[in-house]
Amino acid sequence: MTDEAQINLFEWSTQSPATPPSGGDGARIPTSAQVPIPPGTYTHIEALAQDCRQCQRCDLSQTRTHVVVSRGSPQAPLMIIGEGPGQQEDETGLPFVGRAGQLLEKILAAVQLEPERDTYICNMVKCRPPGNRTPTPDETAACRPYLLEQIRLVNPKIILLTGATAVKGLTGDKRGITKIRGQWITWQNHLCMPILHPAYLLRNPSRKPGSPKWLMWQDIQLVKAKLNELIP
Repeated sequence: MTDEAQINLFEWSTQSPATPPSGGDGARIPTSAQVPIPPGTYTHIEALAQDCRQCQRCDLSQTRTHVVVSRGSPQAPLMIIGEGPGQQEDETGLPFVGRAGQLLEKILAAVQLEPERDTYICNMVKCRPPGNRTPTPDETAACRPYLLEQIRLVNPKIILLTGATAVKGLTGDKRGITKIRGQWITWQNHLCMPILHPAYLLRNPSRKPGSPKWLMWQDIQLVKAKLNELIP
């Protein structure tokens, strides 16, 4: 495959429910973001998804059409974390299905990774911020316990952090994504790779060496090589 071809591929209300949701320990969803969701609450992804669909831990619950939990395989070796759902994701209930998601699938396919088999895709927040704005720190904090449970349940070999919001939201690292993309980070014994968000590539169509698309190709090759190393 030539470089040119490679780049081209490029409520729960305040009243207690009659029956508890299907969390691992039967715990009810805290209505306030100030109430934690303890590690180990869930035994499987569908139980978590069921609670997310009823969640009202932040104001995004008031404007969403659908909760966007995840897609892909819960047994996948590669976990991809984005910022938050956009309009198409909010309408379908699935992450990364718009133009950025379609580009992401092409990037994965370029290194023989199948999204529904080899990846588990989710976001920092499960509900669309109005106008596709960046989630606020409070919104990210309210949703973060769900994300931590997803990471625990999937236990991926590698986590891809797409964009600065995902990097900061998970690891607390506030550096710009252009400064840390392509560098391996270890977070709580998980190997993480910050990468440019596919939406950024759509806004920067150049394919020249050093361009965002060119950088993404370098980074995804590193990720594929590391996966091959970890899973012979």
